[in-house]
Order: sequence, then structure tokens, then C-alpha cells
Amino acid sequence: MTVPNRLLPWQQHQWEHLCSYIAQKRIPQALLITGNKGLGKQQLATQFAVALLCATPQTNGTACGHCSSCLLVNAETHPDFIRIQPEEPGKGIGIGQIRSLISRLTLKPQFETQRVVIVNPADKMNNAAANAFLKCLEEPTERTSIILITEKPAKLPATIISRCQKLALVNPDKEVAVKWLADILLNKSPPAPLLQRGDLYRNVSLAQGAPLLALEYANDQTLTLRNECFDAWMAIAKQLKSPVIIAEAWHKLPASALIFWMTSWVIDLIKCFYHAQVANLYNPDLNEQIQELSQRLELKGLYKLYDLLLSDRQRLDTQINKQLLFEEVLIQWHELNRSK
Repeated sequence: MTVPNRLLPWQQHQWEHLCSYIAQKRIPQALLITGNKGLGKQQLATQFAVALLCATPQTNGTACGHCSSCLLVNAETHPDFIRIQPEEPGKGIGIGQIRSLISRLTLKPQFETQRVVIVNPADKMNNAAANAFLKCLEEPTERTSIILITEKPAKLPATIISRCQKLALVNPDKEVAVKWLADILLNKSPPAPLLQRGDLYRNVSLAQGAPLLALEYANDQTLTLRNECFDAWMAIAKQLKSPVIIAEAWHKLPASALIFWMTSWVIDLIKCFYHAQVANLYNPDLNEQIQELSQRLELKGLYKLYDLLLSDRQRLDTQINKQLLFEEVLIQWHELNRSK
């Protein structure tokens, strides 16, 4: 791990707010950082954490990077820097992890600065873990700050939220996101091939305005995958492909991204029904095909499909069979188009 010392350009206001806590010596015992995926919540939390641990922070509040605390953070061996996260991808944060944390917090910090705990994603604590975690908030220990990170604050118990200071990250202006993405891709070694301005805008739109997610999409060619999925979606609409066969092919793809893409296509179809401008569509590059579809589909059927997709977004966090989920959506899409 490397001590972060460079702010993301859209986080300046939030960083100044965090620095004011230090300047006023009012460091929060519990801080809840929220915001959509891809805005750098983890990076901001880590930057604040190492600034609290640093013995000689810089004038802008960031960690120096060379004191003993910073070197220990770099080596991932700082005794006063604790991370709580799922032990395996896709798993939750269990009560055993929280009980272990409570035991560690009964001891005093080993350094003279702050002790920092980062819980990410906080919404992954199960009910038992969340109830046990309340003890950390109700009985704060000496010189200890707990930072919770989540993109789904509604899943946290109100008892936890009410005991935290709040810091919300919001999407930057699209021009800021596009400029940052272009700079990052240009400075890659070797430079990334995706540098056309239109592609940059499409990746930012595809990522719902989240720059880090847009970068991830650019690096793994997500735009290409989305276009392939849209082609399959259109083939179902034209009765050229079976929804069951497409669902079988899709169940190995990232389900949350697919649900979002289909939802955005349906939203754009509804917008086109009301003659929305191309610039206001989620997928302006698909405007021609979406406009053609919107002229022959029933609005009532589109709203019904939209409701199903919203419900499916909630069900993705359960043990639902992804292939059956896609089959239900694609069959309804197939039937909606067959009626015309």
C-alpha cells in the first residue's frame, strides 16, 4: 500500500471539510462516507486516515509519506490502522470480525496520534455484526476514529447512522470527469487506445458520471461488452434470437451492469416517447435504434418492464438464480415487442 498524497480533483471540497476537523481538533469518533460507486470513497477515507496517523502532515493536510507512521502504513503494518472488510469477495462482515475489533479497541493506541478504523463496505455487516458494532459507537475508546464507507446507506441501521458525522460524495461535472479520464489514459504506459472524445463521454455516461468507474470501463473494454449486449437485446426485439438462449449466455456476465444497462435502455425508450432531446438520453450513441423502437412499443408495457428491472436491482443482493432473473426480463421484453 502507498500513502495517498494526491487529491482526486472532484474531492477538494470534501477534503477541506475533513481538514477542518483536524484544524479545530474536533476529529469525529465516527464518520460515515457515502456516495455512488466510482467516486473514490475508499481513497478519500484512506487519505484522511493516514493524515490522522502521520506525525508531520503537510500544509495541505495530506500525510508526509516519510515519517515512521507513513512508512508503517506503506508496509501495511501500522498497529493503529485497522481495516474491516469481507473476508471473501461476495461475503458479508460477520460478528466474529466485529468482536475481534472490539477486543483490539480495548487497548490504547500504540502511537501518540490517532487510531483509525475503516469499515468498507459498512452495509455488508450482517444484523448480528451491526448490533455488536453499536458498542464501538456507544462506548468510544481513546483517540480512536471509525470511518464507515458505503454506497448503500439505506441498508445501515438508523442507530448506526445517527451516531456518525456524515460526508457525502457527489458526481463531478461531466467535463471534469472526462478531462480527468483523458489525462489518466494519456499518461498510461503504453497510452490507452480509447482516447476519442466521444468514447470518453460514452464511458462517463455508462458509469453514471463516476470517474473511477469510467476508468475501469475504459480499461476492460466495458463499452464493447455493452454494445454487444445491446445488439443481443435488439435481436430479441426483432424476434431473431431466443430470450432463453441470451439469458444463458448472459448469466456469466456482471449482473449489476447488465441490469443497469437494460434499465437505461428502457428509460431512454420512455424518454423518446415523450420526445426528449438526444443529449438527455442515457445512451445518446444508441439514439437512432432506440427512437425506432419507441415508435412501435406500448408505454404501459415499458413501464411494466421498468418496474421489473427496479425490482431485480434489489434482488441482486440475494441468492437468486441470475439466469432465471435474466430469462424473466428478456421474455417480457420479447413479448412486449411481439405484441406489435
